[in-house]
Amino acid sequence: MILVKTEAGHQALKDRSIPLSPRQRSAFILFDGKRSVDDVLAAGMGIVREDVDQLVELGVLAPVTVSAAVAAETAPSPGSSGRSRQQRYKDAYPIATQLTGSLGLKGFRLNLQVEGTTSYEDLLALAPKIRAAVGPEKAAALDKALND
Repeated sequence: MILVKTEAGHQALKDRSIPLSPRQRSAFILFDGKRSVDDVLAAGMGIVREDVDQLVELGVLAPVTVSAAVAAETAPSPGSSGRSRQQRYKDAYPIATQLTGSLGLKGFRLNLQVEGTTSYEDLLALAPKIRAAVGPEKAAALDKALND
């Protein structure tokens, strides 16, 4: 089964309104609508099935619908070179987390915002903040992943 973050889950990550253990927080971040429960359990982070079940019970994760996953994966961005929005997000997300993570405490909030993204559109909206924080030279790789 593949799980995805819910709107309530995004809000809980931002405002920490639902207390999560470190393992649950790690599991929550790993669920991106592409990884299965088995993939997350096998990630080697000590996450157990009970952690995942509790996240679903809390309403921060929900099963992804097959039609939504297929549509998001296969819909190319307007004016794109054929890569879907989901593929662009998948390519750009690690770059964005690396850039914001390298900022240390100065970039902590921005890094949390990046971790809270779940779509190409979310990450695209944060790109100007990331660019301003790291400079245009370092942000060039992110821009390329989002736009090419």
